[in-house]
Amino acid sequence: MKEPLALAYDLGTGGLKASIFDPQGNSVASEFVYYPTSYPSPGWHQQRPEDWWEAIVKATRSLLSKSSIDPRGISAIGISGHSLGAIPIDADGKLLLDSVPIWSDMRAKSQADAFFKRVDYEKWYMESGCGFPPQCYTIFKLMWLKECEPDVYNRCFKILGTKDYCNYKLSGKVCSDYSYASGWGVFNLRKWDYNYDFIDAAGLRRDIFPELVDSCSVIGSVGAEAASALGLQEGVKVVCGGVDNSCMALGAGCSGTGGAPQVYMSLGSSAWIAAVSERPVLNFKQKPYVFCHVNRGFYTSATCIFSAGTSLRWVRDMLCNDLVESEKEGILNAYAAMDNLASEAAAGSGGIIFNPSLAGGSMIEESPNLRGAFLGLSLSSSRAELIRAVLEGVALNLRFAFDVLSECVGVPKEMPVVGGGAKSRLWLEIFADIFSCKICKTSVDQDAASLGAAALAFMGMGQWGDFSRVREAQRIIFEKNPDAEKRELYGAVYKDFIRASALIARFEQSRAMGEIKS
Repeated sequence: MKEPLALAYDLGTGGLKASIFDPQGNSVASEFVYYPTSYPSPGWHQQRPEDWWEAIVKATRSLLSKSSIDPRGISAIGISGHSLGAIPIDADGKLLLDSVPIWSDMRAKSQADAFFKRVDYEKWYMESGCGFPPQCYTIFKLMWLKECEPDVYNRCFKILGTKDYCNYKLSGKVCSDYSYASGWGVFNLRKWDYNYDFIDAAGLRRDIFPELVDSCSVIGSVGAEAASALGLQEGVKVVCGGVDNSCMALGAGCSGTGGAPQVYMSLGSSAWIAAVSERPVLNFKQKPYVFCHVNRGFYTSATCIFSAGTSLRWVRDMLCNDLVESEKEGILNAYAAMDNLASEAAAGSGGIIFNPSLAGGSMIEESPNLRGAFLGLSLSSSRAELIRAVLEGVALNLRFAFDVLSECVGVPKEMPVVGGGAKSRLWLEIFADIFSCKICKTSVDQDAASLGAAALAFMGMGQWGDFSRVREAQRIIFEKNPDAEKRELYGAVYKDFIRASALIARFEQSRAMGEIKS
């Protein structure tokens, strides 16, 4: 018999990636389908759950058609889903809202404020690890639903996460896993269970939250209707899957096993540093956000910045139009051309410091009103120095994010980097020098969340005995140790960056307060 294959879905904010993995952890085929986000009111970020399902159907059929893989070889399905979802269904499994708020939706500010008049904010954070802006979390979205859409709330049988809704469409099973539920704002991290005091304080029904199981638990199998839609065989096992943060950590090789905490970096449009350890990293001042790991007994604690790759994209669009036009003519990718220019500038970018907070300050910053800035410009400043300053600025900001975690987990010997930003070898070299540790890129690259979901599927079908196979599936593509001379130079630049960021934050906070008064 041929080896059983796993079908993994990475349900992201911008679209769905479907991948097929072999038992060695190799991605043998993948397909991406985009779906939109709508913004009907300020702070409202919505998606249609049916768009997710339609993307799963389209991606699966296209994947099977293009790869010529026999559907009978697929034995199990695992899903990684974007976090903080709030999808209401009735007792018959009917979707009660056409569009639902996604993780970044901010509409529930007044509901969060009301909750914290009854529950101490620090106590809530220290028990739940919910370090994003509070109104993003599911508990407050449900409070909003109860207040603003009472008919929907009253008809709601269960609330599901993003991947849980897709699991229901596949198998008819209503449940979630610990990793996803840990982002709902009603979870006690240390007890691995719901905190019913938080549910009661929010004025919500306890029974609206689903049964919780382990991430690799087989919850059911693909039914006849779903199998027909997807082009699969009936009976394919469906595992519960996990939240994207934890699936990505697993796929990056950070399963928690092996003793010492494991750390990785995700470098995309936004970026974060995450540590997997036996204890959650909790700090009320900087508020790392914590999820239970898909590997029971471990935690994924992370700090982030909002604008990493988007800062580089901004510079591309504003300062490098000629490079974009050259790319259109087939000469050279614009980002590669920018790397070539940046490599011509010396480390330290001629004294220019860039703060990458173009999308505002994250929870680690002094103020959410923090904005991006170039400092130290002169008439002799070159475009090459500006581009390099952006690469360095993102790395310096992430170094600050990492310092928050390293106080608890220590500095790792090496840090794998996943995401689109890892394509730039120059950027990885800069990270090695600024972080003062070995930086590496593996063959997993942008498939980390998919591999994590596939690993859960292989565990669920009994093909794998533990998660060590994830590490075995990774081949080192590039690695860089810090350069002693540049490390010393960047140590001084980092101190300047911290001081400059604090000054910008205070200035922007003062300006924002002045605008409110006026």
